[in-house]
Amino acid sequence: MASLAQDLAETMLKEIIDAKKAGREATIIVPVGPVDQFPILARMINEQKISCRDVVLINMDEYLDEQDAWVPIDHPLSFRGYMNRAFYDLLDPSLVPKSENRMFPNPQDPEAIQNLINTRGGVDVTFGGIGINGHIAFNEPPESGEKYSIEKFAALPTRVLSLTRETRTINSVTVGGEISIIPWRAVTVGMKEILASRRLRFYCNRPWQSAVVRRVLHGPLTPQCPASYFRTHPDAMLTVADYVATLPNIQLR
Repeated sequence: MASLAQDLAETMLKEIIDAKKAGREATIIVPVGPVDQFPILARMINEQKISCRDVVLINMDEYLDEQDAWVPIDHPLSFRGYMNRAFYDLLDPSLVPKSENRMFPNPQDPEAIQNLINTRGGVDVTFGGIGINGHIAFNEPPESGEKYSIEKFAALPTRVLSLTRETRTINSVTVGGEISIIPWRAVTVGMKEILASRRLRFYCNRPWQSAVVRRVLHGPLTPQCPASYFRTHPDAMLTVADYVATLPNIQLR
């Protein structure tokens, strides 16, 4: 897990540096999950004194309250709060991205993400993980009764949606299994914006991802496993921990 976090941090930093060498500033979609890379990335930026003032970081998603507003930033599950604690607050103030360059999808203005991407000339790279049901960001598989063609699902934009039972259950592992505090609603960057990124770099560091990565790589291309769409992208890479690559130990009795 530690080496995967290190690799992810180094890959993120390389994207920032490569964009500077090309005479521009990077535009990156980032997750809160995996998370361990952010303090490492902050340390490297500080040590190498790399200005990220004009780098744009678009977070994938955020939990919502019952009124479909962002959960408070001091909520223990707030992704906005986590990014402050684990990354932005650790950076030298002279290097940290400007406040307007730290973007989260807004449930009151979901189109703002695509508008920003347009002004930046596209997204350089999307980083992320994969949910137990194959979701990327909070792009959940269709529920029973919902029907999407492969093309229609790929075109889903940034939007507000309800989380599946599977997502809420597995996410409760981070809070000791207390599923009652996991919100039912979220706002997410869409499949459309993710798949339009020039590069996809996804990382899996949880033992329970062993089965889902096999569906991603070898199962059908289907909205029932959103991450299977990686196989339609011209420059996608999936990096997994060694224990995720190990075959699941399934014994039927």
